[in-house]
Amino acid sequence: MRLHDPLALVLLLVLPLLWRWGRGRTPTLHYSSVALFGGVPAGARTRWRHMLPWLRVIALALLVLSLARPQLGNEASKIRTEGIDIMLAVDVSSSMLAEDFTLEDGPANRLQAVKEVVRSFVEDREGDRIGLVLFAARPYLQSPLTLDHGWLMSNLDRAEIGMIEDGTAVGSALATAVNGLEGSDTESKLVILLTDGQSNAGRVTPQAAAEAAAALGYRVYTIGAGTRGVARYPSTDFFGNKRYVPMQVDIDEKTLRRIAAETGGKYFRATDTDSLRSIYEEIDELETTEHEGLVYLDYHELYPWLSIPALLLLMMDVVLAETWLRVLP
Repeated sequence: MRLHDPLALVLLLVLPLLWRWGRGRTPTLHYSSVALFGGVPAGARTRWRHMLPWLRVIALALLVLSLARPQLGNEASKIRTEGIDIMLAVDVSSSMLAEDFTLEDGPANRLQAVKEVVRSFVEDREGDRIGLVLFAARPYLQSPLTLDHGWLMSNLDRAEIGMIEDGTAVGSALATAVNGLEGSDTESKLVILLTDGQSNAGRVTPQAAAEAAAALGYRVYTIGAGTRGVARYPSTDFFGNKRYVPMQVDIDEKTLRRIAAETGGKYFRATDTDSLRSIYEEIDELETTEHEGLVYLDYHELYPWLSIPALLLLMMDVVLAETWLRVLP
């Protein structure tokens, strides 16, 4: 049993205001004293007359309940769904502007490639709750765990380099991602952390964050993004023209490997878009947990069983008020 539109029940609060209306019209013929009628026994019509307001109130209450559309599940099926909780931690420091990746329309910086690859990854994880942490000199929880992957990707699309002060706080980012998994009741909980530099900011060291994740049983998969050697980095000259300067790619692979090993995860190196995509595809094949739930496949509408009696009561009220229980004004 469920209510399709439960907000309609708010109308029940209006019924007390209609009670005065349900009591009928105010008589226009007055007597100076009714003491002479005190001994006269009340007839059946007088007793039934007092029931008319109740008929109206009950009818209106039934109509409000029918507006809420009560439904009864006809057919139930137990299904097993697979899903894990995943927190994505993505570096948005200035070094992510380096253009050593490619997309279909040509060269792309690292963040653009990550957005494209993560989108495909998220689309393949329909049963998973996924959250997002962006970080540079400090972490920022861009999206908590959610099954609304469209909203999640909208938050990732809004990620821009420069939105957070520059730096690379790997430890703080991992700690924030771990906190984002707190309260999860799934058996498998993952953090996928992507960075292209060395940790040089934040209040939490990568080692301390990794130990906390390991203690809680969270696996951490780390990804070092960037070609080996030198990458093209966009710069603006004195005249405002865009030009490229060589930038040394300096990823702290030792720390990233240690984080992955500490938590039972794995370290990957993405040197181009294809390798980045294959990394997320490999992670996509990770073990998932199964949940068994009861799902109703069809619902039967119950509102006719409320609305029809309500209309009959209203009709009865009108007929009685204008015939057998009619009173003079």
